[in-house]
Amino acid sequence: MKKDIENRTDIELLVNTFYTKVIADKKLGYIFNDVAHVNWSTHFLVMYNFWENAILFSGSYAGNPIKLHKQLHPIQPLNKTHFNRWNNLFVKTVNELFKGSKADLAKERALNISVIISENIQEYQKELKSKSK
Repeated sequence: MKKDIENRTDIELLVNTFYTKVIADKKLGYIFNDVAHVNWSTHFLVMYNFWENAILFSGSYAGNPIKLHKQLHPIQPLNKTHFNRWNNLFVKTVNELFKGSKADLAKERALNISVIISENIQEYQKELKSKSK
């Protein structure tokens, strides 16, 4: 029987399982590995803190994911297909591992964050186009 997300250990399991899928994914893995050249040991620690804060309200994350994605976008344009794939993998991972109110919150937060980042990237792209005219 699945349990809910309750602590840092659960967050680490979620992040590790999810990013294992992302790394292997043909639509997303190359962005992390070949374009962004992610340092995985650092990224995992940041993601543990991010998701622990987003789900368990730990206050353990201080960063700006919108800024990071804006910096990546000119190098590798991020589109709806990328965000949809990311969301699908995240929701699938949560559903495989957990069940409960915190698991539902994790999925809700992931979808909301994805929309916010995507919208910010679109606005940023518009700004760049208007500056280049």
